[in-house]
Amino acid sequence: MKKLLRLGLILIVLGVIYLYKDDLVRVYNKYVVKKVQDVKLDSKNEFNRNYSFNYVQLTDNFVPHSKQDIYNIYYTAINAGKSKFTFYCPDEYKDCLNEVKYLAKDQVTLSNINNFVHPFNGFKHIETTYDSNGKVTFTLTHTYSDSDLEAVREKINAMESTLKDDRLSVKDQIKVYHDYIIDHTVYDSERSDKNEINYKSDTAYGTLLQGYSLCGGYTDSMAIILNDMGLENYKISSEDHIWNAVKIDGVWYNLDLTWDDPVTDDGTNVIEHNFFLVDTNTLLNEEKEEHNFDQNVYSELKAN
Repeated sequence: MKKLLRLGLILIVLGVIYLYKDDLVRVYNKYVVKKVQDVKLDSKNEFNRNYSFNYVQLTDNFVPHSKQDIYNIYYTAINAGKSKFTFYCPDEYKDCLNEVKYLAKDQVTLSNINNFVHPFNGFKHIETTYDSNGKVTFTLTHTYSDSDLEAVREKINAMESTLKDDRLSVKDQIKVYHDYIIDHTVYDSERSDKNEINYKSDTAYGTLLQGYSLCGGYTDSMAIILNDMGLENYKISSEDHIWNAVKIDGVWYNLDLTWDDPVTDDGTNVIEHNFFLVDTNTLLNEEKEEHNFDQNVYSELKAN
């Protein structure tokens, strides 16, 4: 009889534990593991940029209480060069997991966040996992392999050692790099028109090491150089195109190497400057179909 009572009590306890397992785990995590309070960004790599923007801001608070807080956590960790990062939704933020679930499927917003970090810290794929206890982990695959990153760095260092001229104004120095990249690169029409992938033309590796580029390659190449120049910048994208935004003497400009490197019928290499350091009104007057970007996201470039 005692054995049956003991077994009955054990079954009741197990049943209660199973019934309230999520609450028990949440209490354990909160008061024993202290997970929420202990989340920190333990390190940053050399490509971390100390910039906050209108759309996303750097943060040292990894306990979100709003959708903007979640965006800022993603931005800060990706910007720091993390391949994996974990944070926790607090109990008082009831919609936190729903916001995370939505963001995990929202490739447009994730891509927008990615545009604000150094290309070497950017991702080509990101995956978010989460559980009912509020644990959120995002894991990303960086766009550049270690070998491609080092090759691009070596090439840009060589370019800068030859082309850098401290006597030039900032705009003139950017023009030197702009013209050099266009003069040594052709647009990868085979990939854009026929989807024939022969080069890494969507990255700075294809642009600078192979001489073939799509808009992503032109933009990454210039973003890396602008960063080396100490200029605040990011990549700005529309549905079908991407180009650079850069801040010079407190003013934001558009810079589009792709459209300044037109494809000609006879293959002649032409360098144009119609999209060189222009304001958004000028940009959209020149070409507005591919440059029709979300001015609420990239609001530093909002048209007057």
